[in-house]
Amino acid sequence: MKNNKNIKSIILALALVAFTAQSCSDFLDEKLVSDVSAGSYYTTAAGLEDAVDATYSFLREIHSNERAYMLTIFGTDTHTNGADGGYKSFNFYDNGLNPTVNILDQQWTFLYQGINQANAVLNRSKDVKDMSDALKTQRQAEARFLRAYYYFYLVQTWGDVYLTLEETIGAEVEADPSPQSAVYADGIIPDLEFTFANLPDAQSDYGRATKGAAQFLLAKAYLTRGQQSFGSPADFASANTLFSNVINDHGYALVESHDALWDQDNQINSEIIWAVQYATDLILNGGNGGVGNRGHLYFLMEYDIRAGMIRDIEGGRPFKRFRPTDYMGTVWAETRDIDARYDQTYKHAYISNNPKSIPKWEQVHVTNGAKKADGSTVTASDIGTDRFTVGDTAMYVPGPGKDAEWMTGKKFQVRYNVITQNPAFDGDQYFYTERLFPTLKKFIDPRRPTIQWERGSRDWFVMRLADAYLLRAEARFLAGNSAGAADDINVVRTRAAKEGMEAAMQITAADVDIDFILKERALEMDGEQCRWFDLARTGKLVEYVRAYNPLGAGNIQDYHTKRPIPQTQIDRTVGGYPQNCGYPGSDCN
Repeated sequence: MKNNKNIKSIILALALVAFTAQSCSDFLDEKLVSDVSAGSYYTTAAGLEDAVDATYSFLREIHSNERAYMLTIFGTDTHTNGADGGYKSFNFYDNGLNPTVNILDQQWTFLYQGINQANAVLNRSKDVKDMSDALKTQRQAEARFLRAYYYFYLVQTWGDVYLTLEETIGAEVEADPSPQSAVYADGIIPDLEFTFANLPDAQSDYGRATKGAAQFLLAKAYLTRGQQSFGSPADFASANTLFSNVINDHGYALVESHDALWDQDNQINSEIIWAVQYATDLILNGGNGGVGNRGHLYFLMEYDIRAGMIRDIEGGRPFKRFRPTDYMGTVWAETRDIDARYDQTYKHAYISNNPKSIPKWEQVHVTNGAKKADGSTVTASDIGTDRFTVGDTAMYVPGPGKDAEWMTGKKFQVRYNVITQNPAFDGDQYFYTERLFPTLKKFIDPRRPTIQWERGSRDWFVMRLADAYLLRAEARFLAGNSAGAADDINVVRTRAAKEGMEAAMQITAADVDIDFILKERALEMDGEQCRWFDLARTGKLVEYVRAYNPLGAGNIQDYHTKRPIPQTQIDRTVGGYPQNCGYPGSDCN
């Protein structure tokens, strides 16, 4: 069973985050209830433990909600917009993507709050006397890991950012961005070098940073830096070495299938290197005000108002925010006959649960020789009677590469409605739209207490072993080792293969280039908050959006590889904070 000790501590610590150095005017004469403050409490062993746990707590805000996906998978080659939701400018790359968008400020703020919390830990921990030096060093290493993680997210998203390694107490109105190169050299890399030198291979409290997680993050930082103008080929060698340590030294192993990986009863498994924890216990998940993991909401089609259907726990609450691009369907179709991942990560069948809206037989079904449940052929006398009953399949989504056989009369030879990419006849209402599309099922949360519940309980997998193999493949290819890259990709593809198709899934060194690696990452990491970073890191964002995302193709420009600096940051900085090139207010426009 999952150890919730860390989660409980985080919830407690969240209340402590609000403790700041306070001052009061002399005329206030109030009874002292408690003299606890951050300054005194954080210098005790218990206080330091809570302070470190509080540093973890920001991960939930960064990864759990619509904002997280808007910034990481939206407006790429793999995902475009569904029918609902705002912020579609992140997909269109139009003038609505500007410094005033509130989710930019929110993510920026949470990241810097996490950084300052880490800085507070490191500043106050030196005065802790009632904790062993070994444990204190370990907790400092965790704080530095998290600080590095938050800074890495910042530079990937915004480029040059303000670097501070000191605790901020009170209002700070002066901030000049540091070059990305300095953030890596003076912040991210030394933090992570200290971290993996001082963290254990495993922690008794699941969810804390480990040596393997630190090596993974440092390796990815080197891989990313190496592809920037200030990077060097040595970065790829460093990334290769560190990813090799992750893969070989800590006992991680791929689970047998995606079904097993995304089984909610199997969240603590051999493939997970580091995860953000959530819980079914509403108190541990932040109570009524907690965020929970909301990833289950955003990738679902509008199944719940279709014939024979009503919203239920199994189908999920469809926010209809993100749907796969046509290109993503093409990528899936290329290997679907030998690759099991599509069937294991997308939902195909919807089971009828609403007797009040079961569809009726129509003339088109008579014309095409549709079959009833007993195998008999539908006749004119059946028109107007129910096609199926509750518990039968109501809708079926064949998915990429499987539509062709349904585009003839077969679509109307079955009792259920078949959703294809294109309509089969005039009046067909079951084809891909912004409301109907293949549904990613790997984030669906069947443990929600009600059909309206938004705060899910799935852990968020930040780092997993298959990702490490694919990132090492990228590092190896960029270092000139195509054969090694192919070996890594083949490890992942072997796990992905349908039974008996392992050999067919293998590739050779000649197959490997950046485009192939990105295609493989699209399949393996579908929806996992990394695609925008992948494309930006490899210099492929603009090219791929222009080629594969029609809604953004006409507007995206080279400057869109960095997000606009939030206007709130500019407004609250004395002398202003420079805006990234291309956006309103930039000095380089």
